Amino acid sequence: QVQLVESGGGLVQAGDSLRLSCTASGRTFSSFSRYAMGWFRQAPGKDREFVASINWSNWASTTYADSLKGRFTISRDSAKTAMYLQMDSLKVDDTGVYYCVLGEGTSRDIRGGKIDYWGQGTQVTVSS
Repeated sequence: QVQLVESGGGLVQAGDSLRLSCTASGRTFSSFSRYAMGWFRQAPGKDREFVASINWSNWASTTYADSLKGRFTISRDSAKTAMYLQMDSLKVDDTGVYYCVLGEGTSRDIRGGKIDYWGQGTQVTVSS
């Protein structure tokens, strides 16, 4: 019943920036005592990997993949209606499909794979 819709992907050159957005629609999450949202990505021929996550129910604590912290920034808007991923200094290896996710728990639970809903993904392609 829950739909997570990503937008903002595209084709850029190495060193450029992109901002991805995600909005949720459908059911509410009143059955969850707490939940978080985040991003995973999947490069061609590789497994999905964690990118970043943020608490949604209260304080917006964030969690990042160690290799991406400093280049990527996750955030939510003041009304908690959308989530964003600001990607700076993009590299060719950042190419892949980026997925918005939602899971019961905290941002660290998202990093650990506790995910209940996935978006359809948005393509990010970085050329050299």
